Amino acid sequence: MTRYLSEEQTLKAIEVLQKEGIPFYYDYEKHRIIINDQNGQEIIYLRLPLTIPPIQDLTEFYDPVHYVILLIQSGSSAVAFCEGDEMIDHKVFKSYMVRKKQGKSQVKYLKTKGKSRAGSRVRLANTLDFFENINERLQDHFEDYTVDRIALSCSKTLIPYLFNSKVPCPFDKKDERIYKIPRHIPTPGYDILVETHGYLQQSELMYYEENHHLISHLTGF
Repeated sequence: MTRYLSEEQTLKAIEVLQKEGIPFYYDYEKHRIIINDQNGQEIIYLRLPLTIPPIQDLTEFYDPVHYVILLIQSGSSAVAFCEGDEMIDHKVFKSYMVRKKQGKSQVKYLKTKGKSRAGSRVRLANTLDFFENINERLQDHFEDYTVDRIALSCSKTLIPYLFNSKVPCPFDKKDERIYKIPRHIPTPGYDILVETHGYLQQSELMYYEENHHLISHLTGF
């Protein structure tokens, strides 16, 4: 079963866990809490909002978390810098990277038939410009602010273009701050960016129905 909790409800659940000494494991990469049963089996997952810092840094009065949201698909991208629950700055990028008849991105097409035709060369040039523009925007955010987490949604096919761009990405692909957004992201645009921002402000509680009694104890409902 799955339930969504607000930041306030999440903090109350964490407080119960800590006060009552209920064993749990915190997974920094996925920013979630895992609770095991007496046999060591994982029975409850609590994905935390990005607005809450890592458990080891969580205090009664914590500073707002600063994070970047980066959504990338062929020809469409959205970048935002956020402080706590507020989106401070955002930008949407569009580029002609997809072959109209086949609906296949030029990046994928290069792996099959190459780039000999004029249209293909235009799409490839647009692809390179697309990632240079994204990285320029990211560089601005990383220069102007402290970035605690990087919420990323990008297909494996496009990852090399992000990190091998002529304009360097301000973080590398092994940066421990990277948080892979655990949901399908439609074609990025402003509305999808806002929706994703809202999703990242909620926690996601996943559990088996037979453990509902423990869920009620943690959440009060």
